[in-house]
Amino acid sequence: MNKLAIITSFLGAARNRYMVYQEERPLATKLAMAGGIDGIDGVELAYPADFDDLGALKELLARHNLGIAAVNFRSRRTGMWWRGSFTSASAEERHQVVDDLRRAMDAAAELGVRRITTCPLNDGVDYPFEMDYIRAYDDAAETFASACAHDRGTRLCIEYKQSDPRARCIFGTAGESAAFCQLVGADNLGVTLDIGHAIYAGERPAQSAALLAKAGRLFYVHLNDNDGRWDWDMLPGAYHPWEFVEFFYTLRKLGYDDDWYGYDVFPKEIDTVETFRATVELTRKLESITDRVDPARMEQLMSARNPNAVVTYLYSLL
Repeated sequence: MNKLAIITSFLGAARNRYMVYQEERPLATKLAMAGGIDGIDGVELAYPADFDDLGALKELLARHNLGIAAVNFRSRRTGMWWRGSFTSASAEERHQVVDDLRRAMDAAAELGVRRITTCPLNDGVDYPFEMDYIRAYDDAAETFASACAHDRGTRLCIEYKQSDPRARCIFGTAGESAAFCQLVGADNLGVTLDIGHAIYAGERPAQSAALLAKAGRLFYVHLNDNDGRWDWDMLPGAYHPWEFVEFFYTLRKLGYDDDWYGYDVFPKEIDTVETFRATVELTRKLESITDRVDPARMEQLMSARNPNAVVTYLYSLL
């Protein structure tokens, strides 16, 4: 069974473009909150925000018995890398990103963490002819290759997203991300599959997982849901329960069943602890439905390609 982690950024003040929800909280408070939620096994730390004092961080994690699923490298920051980080037209800015990413990898390794995830949301365009795509892919490939070479024992994961804040992010789909990883060719470069981002991109999350795994690039998973029209970071299964069951079923077939799920869930105005308790409960309920799927029966139904039989069988599990 996969362990469950909360991204620390969602345990404090959460923002969208209009409002700030919840209150600012120090890291010590965030980790105490996470440690007090039944079913939460760890956190996904934010870099650089959570790394002011590595010694104090280690002590807090031990005090609250929290593991670390990954380190989330923030490649978009106020006042920096406005026009992209990994694809910036400025070689100096790209070198800054690599240097900072290397420091994040070193800090993660000191904590025993061998997975860095990053969502390059500023790398993309708003208008036609805003970017030379050929050069952008060349620059990004050079940048990621340089970072990957720093520590081959640490996996670097690209979390793709279709848009926001760019109208179109350059890493927007599972296919784009897998193809880019193949272009770079580094064995330790892969993909974070955020199921909400997959749904927002019009993908079937189970299909995205299968594609990435077949390419050898499925490195990490984030759980949340949305209505398919925007990346709302809602409770798992709120809109797409059967897609979650299919996703979990496929992940088990692929062997992703003894790793981590990272929660990318936005509490908004609802109590943060209450939100993540509900998130854990829904995840385990969706997994329990997945447990009821008889693999032999499901494989038979899928081979027959009879959706009537499949849907009827799924509802018989409830």
